[in-house]
Amino acid sequence: MALHSMRKARGCWRFIRALHKGSAAAPAPQVSEHTQLSWILSCMVRLPRLQHLHQWKAKTTKQKHDGTGGLLTYPVLQAADILLYKSTHVPVGEDQVQHMELVQDLAEGFNKKYGEFFPVPKSILTSMKKVKSLRDPSAKMSKSDPDKLATVRITDSPEEIVQKFRKAVTDFTSEVTYDPAGRAGVSNMVAVHAAVTGLSVEEVVRRSAGMDTAHYKLAVADAVIEKFAPIKREIEKLKLDKDHLEKVLQIGSAKAKELAYPVCQEVKKLVGFL
Repeated sequence: MALHSMRKARGCWRFIRALHKGSAAAPAPQVSEHTQLSWILSCMVRLPRLQHLHQWKAKTTKQKHDGTGGLLTYPVLQAADILLYKSTHVPVGEDQVQHMELVQDLAEGFNKKYGEFFPVPKSILTSMKKVKSLRDPSAKMSKSDPDKLATVRITDSPEEIVQKFRKAVTDFTSEVTYDPAGRAGVSNMVAVHAAVTGLSVEEVVRRSAGMDTAHYKLAVADAVIEKFAPIKREIEKLKLDKDHLEKVLQIGSAKAKELAYPVCQEVKKLVGFL
């Protein structure tokens, strides 16, 4: 919970830093044990294992095979984030299943070599396993997508959200159906609609009977706007209270440090650093 609170505050901190650029903007506090454990774990994983991870291959292809060492080893840092707090269950999307398998293998490998220490965490898949890009429904929605119309952000204005859904890729059939294999674009709209309303896919399709896809995309946009509205209001409220955010960061950092430090120290003893 401490780590979750600290990361939530860091997300708000990004808004503050955007508003208050300059030397007065203090950096978010860090827990150095994350990178320390990451380095130790990186010594236990083979290079080909990281190079065969799907996200590495996909992103380096987009970057014309100019991927960095930081990108390659990022899944190991994710593993450190999880194992450092001896997590037992981790909610993930479908695109992170491979990375969770790496986490599990690292935990098992460490335990085999140094004795039972880390729990082997289990993945918890959400009902919506992957949100697809609005511009390319064969790919996942990504914050780093260069096409600004591909990704919906919580901070988008209602007008921006409407524009993105209006331009979302579907097909030339007007009926609203759910067929991920045959109608990926429309099915993505249905999946998003179901996720933000809490309805089943079947119920969403039933309620959309007789609606053409052009009007349906606007209905999905309205549902997303309604879902995001209270979250956006809270973000705007937090942005006005810089002192509160700094306090949350400090408290969260201290709590995370309290949990992380003894685990990292024990790992160092087990591997022979101390």
